[in-house]
Amino acid sequence: MLRMYGKYWWSFLIRGVLATLFGIIAIVVPGLTLEALTLLLAAFLVADGILSFIASFRGRHLGPRWGFLLFEGLVGVALGLFTFVWPGATVLAIVLIIGFWALITGIFEILAAVKLRAEIEGEWLLGLGGILSILFSIILFTNPGVGAVALVWIIGVYAVLFGISMIFLGIRLRKRQVVINI
Repeated sequence: MLRMYGKYWWSFLIRGVLATLFGIIAIVVPGLTLEALTLLLAAFLVADGILSFIASFRGRHLGPRWGFLLFEGLVGVALGLFTFVWPGATVLAIVLIIGFWALITGIFEILAAVKLRAEIEGEWLLGLGGILSILFSIILFTNPGVGAVALVWIIGVYAVLFGISMIFLGIRLRKRQVVINI
């Protein structure tokens, strides 16, 4: 494995540089990054829908269930076109889904903390987690734009950290490759 990875050390280095650059762009220009990610999602939805649509027509002679694949394709294309035309609505929907998830999770965490009160110490930590989840949901509901930017920043930080780790891996593999070849 070391020989194979060592031989292609440069691919890890390039991946790392690209991921780091993407992460920096996401952190510095979150609006542009969010727009680009939304358009990529739209393109994926349309392409996936078209492929499902094609598969349904080509497979219609194989059985009566081809209509499900056709419906899936139509929905994919429709959602993709919707995302192209109204990318902001798609981002808003994603942020609101995360907001609802945080609200419901927070409520159940608080309820669980109350029930655990008689059984363990430190249940307040679960309750605190629930309160933080609810506060996060309130922020997302009252200002979804902030939530969208925060998501892009999280992606950006991840990409930078991942990229740096790949750069260091590429450098280490290069050094090992030189030792192996000698």
